[in-house]
Amino acid sequence: MLILVVGCGSIGKRHIRNLKALDIGEAIACDVTPERRREVEQEHGIKTFSSLDKALAQKPDAALICTPTSLHISSALAAAQSGCHLFIEKPLSHSSDGIDELTETIAQKALVTLVGCNMRFHPSIALMKELLGSQNIGKVLCARIQAGQYLPDWHLWEDYRQGYSARKSLGGGVILDGIHEIDYITWFLGEVSQIFCFSDKLSSLETDTEDTVEIFLRFKSGAIAEIHLDYLQRSYSRSCQLIGEEGTILWDFGEKRVRLYSARTKEWQAFPEQPNLDLNEMYIEEMKHLFNCIEGKAKPMQDINCAKRNLEIALAAKISSKTGNMVNL
Repeated sequence: MLILVVGCGSIGKRHIRNLKALDIGEAIACDVTPERRREVEQEHGIKTFSSLDKALAQKPDAALICTPTSLHISSALAAAQSGCHLFIEKPLSHSSDGIDELTETIAQKALVTLVGCNMRFHPSIALMKELLGSQNIGKVLCARIQAGQYLPDWHLWEDYRQGYSARKSLGGGVILDGIHEIDYITWFLGEVSQIFCFSDKLSSLETDTEDTVEIFLRFKSGAIAEIHLDYLQRSYSRSCQLIGEEGTILWDFGEKRVRLYSARTKEWQAFPEQPNLDLNEMYIEEMKHLFNCIEGKAKPMQDINCAKRNLEIALAAKISSKTGNMVNL
């Protein structure tokens, strides 16, 4: 199998390393930046191309779209038209433009798609999903989710002002960056019916995107969730609280454990993560899942239609913040 990685930034290089470690087929890559191509060729010994057209001429079987968000759809469409199965990094896009054409092409060619929300492969997130499925806390009534980190600390090897997160034109901003949280809470609680959002650029960071967000979701089940996202916290922070009729589930990234409170036993039960958990394992498992899907051994956990719904929630949050109105889906 020939696998094309489109975009050789940090996430593209991570996927190249993991593909080689897993020994899944042969990898090639393309990027418009000569320095990135040289780096990938020297570090990983794979062939690179300066344009997507040249790379697609090699007839790859699958394409991993790792470009800035604003380029996802155009790159994915070209790859799909060439018959490539698709892995698209989150978020699916920064707008709805071109998505219908892409989904039609995918359906016509019967292509496998997976959109990369790697948090679904985090062991604690997977455990919370399992605990919910076993009705440990009964009907979920409300949830609080938060994630934040100081943007200049994300990629210490590069100027944050040049990255896509800081630039609206590239599809940046913490709402789209934080779509992981939207993805996993909808995975937990189902479809969203209403959205309200406050968002703004509150800090002195040199960006033209929002850096602080509060999103409020009402689900079709009746549950209510609050999602806080920011580019500001000087210490990385990520957590989730699920409150049910029969108990509570808590996860804190820093504590490296899930806790379950049962109203029946009146006790907390702790589920620690394995010691020295390597977070790259999320991406390894994500790649394994992708190729299991391509080989017909599994169904995608988040295909393009699921990712499209998540994007609709994120875009509705932007509309709500701009207009000050509740948005119904």
